[in-house]
Amino acid sequence: MTPSVAPPQGGRARVVLTCGPAGSGKTTHARSLETAGYVRLSFDDEAWRLGHRQHPLPAAAAARVHAVIQDRLVRLVGDGRDVVVDTSFWSRASRDAYRQLLAPLGVVPVTHYLATDEAQILARLAGREGAGPHDVAVPPDLARAYLDGFELPTAEEGPLVVIRPD
Repeated sequence: MTPSVAPPQGGRARVVLTCGPAGSGKTTHARSLETAGYVRLSFDDEAWRLGHRQHPLPAAAAARVHAVIQDRLVRLVGDGRDVVVDTSFWSRASRDAYRQLLAPLGVVPVTHYLATDEAQILARLAGREGAGPHDVAVPPDLARAYLDGFELPTAEEGPLVVIRPD
């Protein structure tokens, strides 16, 4: 389900931060925005391209992936392109880091939180086989840790759209 996205104000690029645990449907949602003209920057795609086949990535590898994405994001926004960043944004600190990156560019990103049922998330993750960047196997104990460690976004952080996937 793609929410209606308001047109840019003042000619500025729009940025959406997908937010949700592994298996919540972030990539499906991001791809729908891509179809609507957004450029999709995917943490999982970049990690896979760099040879990472298991999650979570070591801290240094995750930082490298984020650096690549952030560099592309700044360039695309500078070119006036709308962008969706396809990653979990599992912590407020991670969301804040991207907000701080975009603030000097005059862009306030909108967080799209995928409020997917926990049982559905666990079922999706149980079916993963490691066949690609969006099919990385997540063992049950790690899936549980992802859910338990996830920090829900709030409107206090900035613009927030809650998506309830079917």
